[in-house]
Amino acid sequence: MQRDAHTQHVHDEHRHAHHDHAGHAGGHAGGHSKVSWSMATKATLHCLTGCAIGEVLGMVIGTALGWGNMQTMILAIVLAFFFGYALTLRGILKAGVDFRTAIRVALAADTLSIAVMELIDNGVLALWPGAMDAHLSDAMFWGVLAFALFAAFLITTPVNKWMIGRGKGHAVVHQYHH
Repeated sequence: MQRDAHTQHVHDEHRHAHHDHAGHAGGHAGGHSKVSWSMATKATLHCLTGCAIGEVLGMVIGTALGWGNMQTMILAIVLAFFFGYALTLRGILKAGVDFRTAIRVALAADTLSIAVMELIDNGVLALWPGAMDAHLSDAMFWGVLAFALFAAFLITTPVNKWMIGRGKGHAVVHQYHH
């Protein structure tokens, strides 16, 4: 019960701070706070970092083990989710939140963002002629991967802006950084 009271207190403080911030930024539109592109960009860069670590590590491991494209891509996606969640968990746990709550917050905050990013990133890689067969030592591999991650960033940023404006996604994480 004490943990629930603490969690409710944190939520109440966040709502108060969020309303003050939203009022300063121009108020509410249709019951949802306005969110800056800067805030959405920061959330997306956070997501992109975890995704990029997982993607590259998955591709390196899959290549080193001699796996095919599909197995390597699956590993890269799993690791992208793992590292995306891990980066969020690190910050939430550092704020003193218990592990169970931190897991729930990370899942709520990052799942859609990582899913969109992985869909775009891996879609570009799969559809780009020759990208899936390029080796880690090929400039084409790194060039297409950089383009794919950039495209994923561009498409995921408005998704994160929309979610944060509705109190979802990284807005959930934001309350634990106060």
